[in-house]
Amino acid sequence: MPSLGAVPMPFVLLIASLVLAALVGGIVARRSGEPSPRLFATLFDMLLVGLIAARLVFVLQYSSLYLADPWSVFRPGDGGYSVWAGVLAGLAFGAWRARRSEALRRPLAWGAFTGLAAWGILATSILLIDRAQIRLPDTTLTALDGQQVQLSALVGRPSIVNLWATWCPPCRREMPVLAEAQQSTAGVDFVFVNQGEEGDVIHAYLQQESLELRNVVIDPFSSVSRALGARGLPTTLFFDSNGRLVDTHVGELTRASLAHKLKQLENGPRAARSSIDADSR
Repeated sequence: MPSLGAVPMPFVLLIASLVLAALVGGIVARRSGEPSPRLFATLFDMLLVGLIAARLVFVLQYSSLYLADPWSVFRPGDGGYSVWAGVLAGLAFGAWRARRSEALRRPLAWGAFTGLAAWGILATSILLIDRAQIRLPDTTLTALDGQQVQLSALVGRPSIVNLWATWCPPCRREMPVLAEAQQSTAGVDFVFVNQGEEGDVIHAYLQQESLELRNVVIDPFSSVSRALGARGLPTTLFFDSNGRLVDTHVGELTRASLAHKLKQLENGPRAARSSIDADSR
């Protein structure tokens, strides 16, 4: 999912849905002649409770991976949330809050329904637009060994394209996670597209960090970022075996969030093997 400048789009959608929920709930309250001053506060609390519950359930689902890196629990930007757990927890909290206030029940119900519907429709629409418009580009890049490669050659297998740079702290933090996944995941192609740096700089970084990566390619003019609409680093894009965009993650990936996205990606359609074979060791 894209971003609005530096602000992640999921956050924008949540805020927009909250505002719309408050507006609709307020209209319903005024028409009933009993406006409730607690409406917005209750909706906001429902959102917070839902986010916390969604995060906790996701952490429990991938507890073994979070135990391997406990601090990653406190990186909510990794996208690790259980949507259904969040929705159910938020609605349950709203019902509990409105149990003693008849004036709050109807506006809150309308507001919550409107907010959820708006969030679902907007998120789904943006995702479908991205999937329809963004495909693996035909950009020709150079591997660290000097070989010319094309990203479009990945069509035929699920693939993950990571846009990164050695000067980017979250890129450096997530790189060991991606390296482990590349070594352990046989059915997915990983491509590490460096943005705007020289090969010597990349070589030095990989040696210094003892990282063994395959399919490291150089994009000196950040042409892939422009082609894919990426606005920040790191950005990781997930493509199905037909080269169609399935998911986008802006920011650092943790082991748990990457495992979740890989599971979704690997459940998609497969085709014959076709991959870049650029050895960057």
